[in-house]
Amino acid sequence: MERHFYWVELGDVPRWLLETPTRDSGEAFDEPWMFADGRVLPDLGSLKSRISHPGRKRTFDFSVIEAAPIVSAAIANVFRTLAPDDVQLFPVSIEGVPDPYFVVNATKVIDCIDEARCREVHHYDEDDPSPDYPGEYNWIYGLRIDPSKTEGAQVFRPKRFKTAFIVSEDVKNALEAVGNLGVSFERVTGLPST
Repeated sequence: MERHFYWVELGDVPRWLLETPTRDSGEAFDEPWMFADGRVLPDLGSLKSRISHPGRKRTFDFSVIEAAPIVSAAIANVFRTLAPDDVQLFPVSIEGVPDPYFVVNATKVIDCIDEARCREVHHYDEDDPSPDYPGEYNWIYGLRIDPSKTEGAQVFRPKRFKTAFIVSEDVKNALEAVGNLGVSFERVTGLPST
């Protein structure tokens, strides 16, 4: 039986907007996009984030610029339980919010994109490759992955398209059971939608 996976994206729901996490001192990281890079990170010390625009507090959201996954303690527990080898969880305090939150860092990058089954694939032009991400896709619509290449991972980012934060169906179901999500799920396995 084929395993199904989902691209976790910002949901079209009322929600607060969170800034990219910084050091507790307020100093920005040299690589603020590191939480979307799919690599193991060193101990970062205390982190904080601010609400850049008030709105409904959610249990799972992404920061507004670098798309760092920021989750409640209940959501962090889902990742801790179902994907302990696939993520790092970094405590982050959100200014004015007493509840504990965490940044989820997916540590695996897997070469699994099934380009032939994607609806629309955009490569960088040969004369205009991405200087920061050589060989990466510019964008993919109707992303499809080959689940046989996921190496048993529950959470990962696809190689050459690390923008996508991918979770297994088990993780998706557990996240939905917690509820109050600021994200939505697009299936990336099976036949593409038309």
